[in-house]
Amino acid sequence: MRGTILQQNEAKARAAQLREQIRYHNRKYYVEDAPEIDDFEYDMLYRELQNLEEQFPQLRTADSPTQQVGGAPLAQFSKVRHEVVMESLHDSFSHAELRDFDRRVRETAADVTYVVEPKFDGLSVSLEYRDGVFTRGSTRGDGTVGEDVTENLRTIRTIPKMLKRPVPFLEVRGEVYMSHESFFKLCAQQELAGEKAFKNPRNAAAGSLRQKDSRITAARVLDIFVFNVQQISGDTLHSHDEALNYLKDLGFTVTPFFKTCQTIDEAIEEVERIGGLRGSLGYSIDGAVIKVNSFAQRQELGSTAKFPKWAEAFKYPPEEKETKLLNIEVNVGRTGVLTPTGVFEPVSLAGTTVSRATLHNQDYITEKDIRVGDTVKLRKAGEIIPEVVSVVSHAEDSAPYQLPEVCPSCGSPVVREEGESAVRCTNAACPAQLARHLIHFVSRDAMGIDGCGPAVLEQLIAEKLVKSPADLYTLTLAQLTLIERMGEKSAQNLLDGIERSKQNDLSHLLFAMGIPHIGQKAAKLLAARFGSMTNVFKATAEEIAEIDGYGEIMAESVQEFFSLTATAELVARLRDAGVNMESQQQVQDTRFSGKTFVLTGTLPNMTRVQAAEVIEKFGGKVSGSVSKKTSYVLAGKEAGSKLTKAQTLGVPILSESDFEELLK
Repeated sequence: MRGTILQQNEAKARAAQLREQIRYHNRKYYVEDAPEIDDFEYDMLYRELQNLEEQFPQLRTADSPTQQVGGAPLAQFSKVRHEVVMESLHDSFSHAELRDFDRRVRETAADVTYVVEPKFDGLSVSLEYRDGVFTRGSTRGDGTVGEDVTENLRTIRTIPKMLKRPVPFLEVRGEVYMSHESFFKLCAQQELAGEKAFKNPRNAAAGSLRQKDSRITAARVLDIFVFNVQQISGDTLHSHDEALNYLKDLGFTVTPFFKTCQTIDEAIEEVERIGGLRGSLGYSIDGAVIKVNSFAQRQELGSTAKFPKWAEAFKYPPEEKETKLLNIEVNVGRTGVLTPTGVFEPVSLAGTTVSRATLHNQDYITEKDIRVGDTVKLRKAGEIIPEVVSVVSHAEDSAPYQLPEVCPSCGSPVVREEGESAVRCTNAACPAQLARHLIHFVSRDAMGIDGCGPAVLEQLIAEKLVKSPADLYTLTLAQLTLIERMGEKSAQNLLDGIERSKQNDLSHLLFAMGIPHIGQKAAKLLAARFGSMTNVFKATAEEIAEIDGYGEIMAESVQEFFSLTATAELVARLRDAGVNMESQQQVQDTRFSGKTFVLTGTLPNMTRVQAAEVIEKFGGKVSGSVSKKTSYVLAGKEAGSKLTKAQTLGVPILSESDFEELLK
């Protein structure tokens, strides 16, 4: 008896630990689009909790992750309640489990046939049509309530805005995804801009669909496969394969291949066949789905609290292969960060040949004790990005690997700041950083030079016309018209854009310079505090740290950056070219000094960016979260959780008209 109680107590403690871990990873995956573990690791945690709850039913709770679907809808979008619950699927990891599914189905439904199709790795959405016209689209959310993302879905070209015939009402379910080609292009753009790249196509798709600005969604090139009829009026459908063909006839892009199978053996064969195609599809799948074909039999089988009893997902395990690490190459990014890349003996993995994989940073290499010459185990994270799982064996006479102490591009010393995993080159004029640095320098939030995109900059660099941001201000019409596909009008427009940028506020220049740890907001605060570039050069780390919103690391980063000879030379050339070195935003009216504002919802007459600029102009601070220290919450239409929290804490809430009164 005592042993049984002890076992139950251990199970209870482990179940609580698993729930906490799974909830954390659910939020990272579904809400933040930033997973920290791969699908297989997550599936194993989830399966362990399921097994514990089956062994000890008294441990199963209503709020357990095993009883819930997906993640909570985001507060920034209005809510949509699904009339037909968007259920998730029960997962199997072996053929034996698929046969168990078949046995359970046949206990209720005789003469069953199955449809087998790929399980896409994207974001599940609902699309609603009235009289053949697309009227609303929403995410799955928690299965019952999702997010209204209609305008963003309208940007996806493969979603028909009008069906080929006017069905009175139709709701379908599909999976929004990003192709591998689009994903790699997006990652290249993010890397050039010095931004953190998405980890895999699924998170890129989810992050792109949840943008407030639908223009960003449109630029990301998303796609969709439609795979289910949720509701329909005006027509009657009897089976899943009939429904898929019906949807295709209406103009939807449906599951690209599916097979109707008479037996579970035939279904398992198709599951294996689909698994063999994974690396050659051009988009990510993480499994296959077996569905009962007959809608009448589905109705008879019903659902559990979370899963339909008429469908089962088979999850493919990540394929792993051993190979040899031949070399470690080190590349330098826009911000000077040294990134090690492993070069391997080529190996076939998930349908493609892999010979290179990022090794991230020194901590990653040290933690796994990766050495040149090692035999290592590789896999593809999310079935697309190669990564080292572990070291199988060290080569004879191998030594622990250390990143170089000098930059491999320019030979300048490298530094690793306290609390950071990144190692950086200290030379702002490092040639390896040039293209990425220039792309950032001319970007909209920096110097905002129109007509100076990545392709133009690469040509300018190739022609040796630009070796530094300062060289942009010495370009001539004659030089530009020599560039391929650059006509006289385009060249003049570019020169006009460069000329206009000279009048930018100091804060834009400070942000454009790419100071480590200093974003757009921090650059504004720096410019407002010191007023001129000359004063920024003179400022000590202690003086910079006094800025509200700055910390010790940020202050030291600014001070170190402006102590470099290369920085002084760059600023001198920009000043000689006529670039403004003064702040135009020094606070004269300090009515909001010491006040912290939080902005939420849509304002009727101004954007939140404009409102933030006004607040900062009058000495106030804008924060992203509500706390007891918040002075005001400026709330517009569709204000969400921030407004609720402000009401709970008793924080004063302003409408736009209230805000305008404060400005009078």
